[in-house]
Amino acid sequence: MFEIATTPMATTVAISGDLDLSARDQFLEVAARLTSLRRSLLTIDLCDVRFMDSTGAAFLISLAETGQRRGWLTVLRGCSEANRFVLDVCGATHLFRFDNEHICRHTKSPA
Repeated sequence: MFEIATTPMATTVAISGDLDLSARDQFLEVAARLTSLRRSLLTIDLCDVRFMDSTGAAFLISLAETGQRRGWLTVLRGCSEANRFVLDVCGATHLFRFDNEHICRHTKSPA
């Protein structure tokens, strides 16, 4: 469900499946791994997230708030309209930069 990749300046977390209460047990481990990495950019790839509830949004918010305290920039890539709505309802869209240029690999281009 969570795949973490790093470069000298950035960390990318690719999330797949549902980002909800069922994934909560993994949140602390992922957050601890990310906090131990000293990078200035955190990109969270949501291209393969099928569903996100308020528990998943709280996890993303927690990462973004930790990032702000540490001077990271937190970018959401592949954030669907539905997932952005959840973050908006939570009042948290201001915590993220949204990569609106990214095209998810499974998104079909217009014919």
